[in-house]
Amino acid sequence: MRVLVVTAVPAERDAVTRACPAALDVLVGGVGPAAAAAATGAALSRTPYDLVVSAGIGGGFQPTAPVGALVVASRIVAADLGADTPEGYLDVEALGFGRSAHLPPERTARAIAEATGAVYGPVLTVSTVTGTAARAAELAARHPGAAAEAMEGFGVAEAAAQQGVPVLEIRAVSNAVGPRDRSAWRIGDALGALTDAFGKLPPVLESWNGHD
Repeated sequence: MRVLVVTAVPAERDAVTRACPAALDVLVGGVGPAAAAAATGAALSRTPYDLVVSAGIGGGFQPTAPVGALVVASRIVAADLGADTPEGYLDVEALGFGRSAHLPPERTARAIAEATGAVYGPVLTVSTVTGTAARAAELAARHPGAAAEAMEGFGVAEAAAQQGVPVLEIRAVSNAVGPRDRSAWRIGDALGALTDAFGKLPPVLESWNGHD
Protein backbone atom coordinates (compact mmCIF):
# COMPACT_ATOMS: atom_id res chain seq x y z
CA MET A 1 0.00 0.00 0.00
CA ARG A 2 1.33 3.42 -0.96
CA VAL A 3 0.70 6.21 1.55
CA LEU A 4 1.18 9.96 1.07
CA VAL A 5 1.67 12.05 4.22
CA VAL A 6 1.20 15.81 3.83
CA THR A 7 2.65 18.21 6.40
CA ALA A 8 2.69 21.99 6.44
CA VAL A 9 6.34 22.64 7.30
CA PRO A 10 9.71 20.81 7.21
CA ALA A 11 9.84 20.29 10.99
CA GLU A 12 6.64 18.22 10.80
CA ARG A 13 7.98 16.26 7.84
CA ASP A 14 11.16 15.49 9.76
CA ALA A 15 9.15 14.30 12.77
CA VAL A 16 7.33 11.82 10.54
CA THR A 17 10.39 10.58 8.65
CA ARG A 18 12.32 10.01 11.88
CA ALA A 19 9.77 7.32 12.71
CA CYS A 20 9.48 5.60 9.34
CA PRO A 21 12.04 6.99 6.89
CA ALA A 22 11.24 4.69 3.96
CA ALA A 23 7.71 3.41 4.50
CA LEU A 24 5.82 6.57 3.53
CA ASP A 25 6.06 9.39 1.00
CA VAL A 26 6.13 12.64 2.97
CA LEU A 27 5.36 15.98 1.31
CA VAL A 28 5.72 19.49 2.71
CA GLY A 29 2.59 21.10 1.30
CA GLY A 30 2.67 24.56 2.85
CA VAL A 31 0.57 26.38 5.43
CA GLY A 32 -3.20 26.73 5.10
CA PRO A 33 -5.92 24.81 3.28
CA ALA A 34 -5.29 26.31 -0.18
CA ALA A 35 -1.58 25.46 -0.23
CA ALA A 36 -2.27 22.02 1.22
CA ALA A 37 -4.94 21.26 -1.38
CA ALA A 38 -2.78 22.44 -4.28
CA ALA A 39 0.26 20.43 -3.18
CA THR A 40 -1.78 17.31 -2.44
CA GLY A 41 -3.64 17.50 -5.74
CA ALA A 42 -0.40 17.87 -7.67
CA ALA A 43 1.14 14.87 -5.89
CA LEU A 44 -1.92 12.70 -6.51
CA SER A 45 -1.95 13.63 -10.20
CA ARG A 46 1.62 12.34 -10.56
CA THR A 47 1.48 9.18 -8.44
CA PRO A 48 -1.32 6.78 -7.49
CA TYR A 49 -1.77 6.49 -3.72
CA ASP A 50 -4.00 4.25 -1.63
CA LEU A 51 -4.24 6.61 1.35
CA VAL A 52 -3.46 10.24 2.19
CA VAL A 53 -2.67 11.45 5.72
CA SER A 54 -2.70 15.10 6.80
CA ALA A 55 -0.26 15.27 9.71
CA GLY A 56 1.37 17.81 11.95
CA ILE A 57 0.95 19.76 15.14
CA GLY A 58 -2.06 21.84 16.15
CA GLY A 59 -4.08 23.33 18.95
CA GLY A 60 -6.08 21.17 21.33
CA PHE A 61 -9.50 21.99 22.75
CA GLN A 62 -9.35 21.76 26.52
CA PRO A 63 -9.82 19.51 28.40
CA THR A 64 -10.46 17.04 25.57
CA ALA A 65 -6.96 17.17 24.10
CA PRO A 66 -4.31 18.54 26.46
CA VAL A 67 -0.90 19.76 25.34
CA GLY A 68 1.22 16.78 24.32
CA ALA A 69 -1.79 14.64 23.39
CA LEU A 70 -2.32 13.08 20.00
CA VAL A 71 -5.59 13.46 18.06
CA VAL A 72 -6.90 11.28 15.24
CA ALA A 73 -9.75 12.88 13.31
CA SER A 74 -13.20 11.33 13.28
CA ARG A 75 -14.26 14.21 11.01
CA ILE A 76 -12.15 16.71 9.09
CA VAL A 77 -14.14 19.94 9.28
CA ALA A 78 -13.83 23.29 7.51
CA ALA A 79 -14.74 25.28 10.59
CA ASP A 80 -14.94 28.74 9.01
CA LEU A 81 -16.16 27.95 5.48
CA GLY A 82 -19.58 29.56 5.42
CA ALA A 83 -21.29 32.83 6.25
CA ASP A 84 -21.99 34.99 9.27
CA THR A 85 -25.62 36.05 9.53
CA PRO A 86 -27.69 37.96 12.11
CA GLU A 87 -29.04 34.56 13.20
CA GLY A 88 -25.56 33.05 13.54
CA TYR A 89 -23.03 31.14 11.49
CA LEU A 90 -24.14 29.06 8.48
CA ASP A 91 -21.90 26.40 6.96
CA VAL A 92 -21.89 25.74 3.22
CA GLU A 93 -24.42 22.91 3.51
CA ALA A 94 -26.88 25.27 5.16
CA LEU A 95 -26.20 27.79 2.41
CA GLY A 96 -27.08 25.16 -0.17
CA PHE A 97 -23.73 24.43 -1.82
CA GLY A 98 -20.53 22.53 -1.16
CA ARG A 99 -19.50 20.51 1.87
CA SER A 100 -17.74 21.39 5.06
CA ALA A 101 -16.62 17.98 6.35
CA HIS A 102 -14.92 14.78 5.24
CA LEU A 103 -15.16 11.44 7.02
CA PRO A 104 -11.98 9.37 7.34
CA PRO A 105 -12.30 5.57 7.15
CA GLU A 106 -13.71 4.92 10.62
CA ARG A 107 -12.29 1.51 11.47
CA THR A 108 -8.80 2.52 10.39
CA ALA A 109 -8.93 5.86 12.20
CA ARG A 110 -10.18 4.20 15.37
CA ALA A 111 -7.49 1.52 15.11
CA ILE A 112 -4.80 4.19 14.81
CA ALA A 113 -6.24 6.09 17.77
CA GLU A 114 -6.17 2.91 19.84
CA ALA A 115 -2.64 1.96 18.77
CA THR A 116 -1.26 5.41 19.54
CA GLY A 117 -3.35 6.29 22.60
CA ALA A 118 -4.84 9.22 20.74
CA VAL A 119 -8.02 11.17 21.31
CA TYR A 120 -10.55 10.32 18.59
CA GLY A 121 -12.66 13.32 17.61
CA PRO A 122 -13.31 16.07 15.06
CA VAL A 123 -10.37 18.15 13.89
CA LEU A 124 -11.25 21.64 12.70
CA THR A 125 -9.50 23.31 9.79
CA VAL A 126 -9.27 27.08 10.20
CA SER A 127 -7.70 29.77 8.05
CA THR A 128 -7.05 31.96 11.10
CA VAL A 129 -5.67 30.29 14.21
CA THR A 130 -7.81 30.86 17.29
CA GLY A 131 -6.30 33.42 19.66
CA THR A 132 -9.07 34.31 22.12
CA ALA A 133 -11.22 32.52 24.65
CA ALA A 134 -14.37 33.84 22.96
CA ARG A 135 -13.39 32.35 19.59
CA ALA A 136 -12.47 29.03 21.22
CA ALA A 137 -15.84 28.89 22.96
CA GLU A 138 -17.67 29.76 19.73
CA LEU A 139 -15.93 26.98 17.80
CA ALA A 140 -16.49 24.45 20.57
CA ALA A 141 -20.19 25.31 20.70
CA ARG A 142 -20.57 25.13 16.93
CA HIS A 143 -18.67 21.84 16.67
CA PRO A 144 -19.52 19.68 19.71
CA GLY A 145 -16.74 17.29 20.67
CA ALA A 146 -14.07 19.14 18.68
CA ALA A 147 -10.66 17.87 19.75
CA ALA A 148 -8.16 19.98 17.80
CA GLU A 149 -7.72 22.72 15.24
CA ALA A 150 -5.12 23.10 12.51
CA MET A 151 -4.88 24.78 9.12
CA GLU A 152 -4.45 22.11 6.45
CA GLY A 153 -6.60 19.02 6.98
CA PHE A 154 -9.66 20.06 4.98
CA GLY A 155 -7.53 21.17 2.05
CA VAL A 156 -5.75 17.81 1.97
CA ALA A 157 -9.09 16.01 2.28
CA GLU A 158 -10.65 17.99 -0.58
CA ALA A 159 -7.78 17.09 -2.90
CA ALA A 160 -7.90 13.44 -1.86
CA ALA A 161 -11.66 13.30 -2.40
CA GLN A 162 -11.24 14.66 -5.93
CA GLN A 163 -9.13 11.57 -6.68
CA GLY A 164 -11.29 9.15 -4.70
CA VAL A 165 -8.51 8.45 -2.19
CA PRO A 166 -9.31 7.93 1.53
CA VAL A 167 -7.85 10.47 3.95
CA LEU A 168 -6.85 10.57 7.61
CA GLU A 169 -5.75 13.45 9.83
CA ILE A 170 -3.34 13.07 12.76
CA ARG A 171 -2.43 16.02 15.00
CA ALA A 172 -0.09 16.32 17.97
CA VAL A 173 -1.17 19.08 20.34
CA SER A 174 1.39 21.85 20.86
CA ASN A 175 -0.88 24.41 22.53
CA ALA A 176 -4.35 24.96 23.91
CA VAL A 177 -6.97 26.48 21.60
CA GLY A 178 -7.69 29.89 23.10
CA PRO A 179 -5.75 32.98 24.16
CA ARG A 180 -2.49 33.18 22.24
CA ASP A 181 0.41 32.57 24.63
CA ARG A 182 3.56 31.45 22.85
CA SER A 183 5.36 30.92 26.14
CA ALA A 184 2.99 28.02 26.82
CA TRP A 185 3.51 26.31 23.48
CA ARG A 186 5.28 22.95 23.54
CA ILE A 187 6.24 22.48 19.91
CA GLY A 188 9.15 20.16 20.63
CA ASP A 189 6.98 17.89 22.75
CA ALA A 190 4.31 17.83 20.06
CA LEU A 191 6.80 16.95 17.34
CA GLY A 192 8.10 14.15 19.56
CA ALA A 193 4.56 12.86 20.00
CA LEU A 194 4.12 12.93 16.23
CA THR A 195 7.25 10.83 15.77
CA ASP A 196 6.07 8.34 18.38
CA ALA A 197 2.67 8.08 16.68
CA PHE A 198 4.08 7.37 13.24
CA GLY A 199 6.37 4.75 14.70
CA LYS A 200 3.23 2.82 15.69
CA LEU A 201 1.38 3.27 12.41
CA PRO A 202 2.92 0.64 10.08
CA PRO A 203 1.25 -2.43 11.67
CA VAL A 204 -2.15 -0.73 11.52
CA LEU A 205 -1.71 0.35 7.91
CA GLU A 206 -0.42 -3.08 6.89
CA SER A 207 -3.64 -4.64 8.15
CA TRP A 208 -5.83 -2.19 6.22
CA ASN A 209 -7.33 -3.63 3.05
CA GLY A 210 -8.50 -0.34 1.57
CA HIS A 211 -12.15 -0.86 2.53
CA ASP A 212 -13.91 0.52 5.59
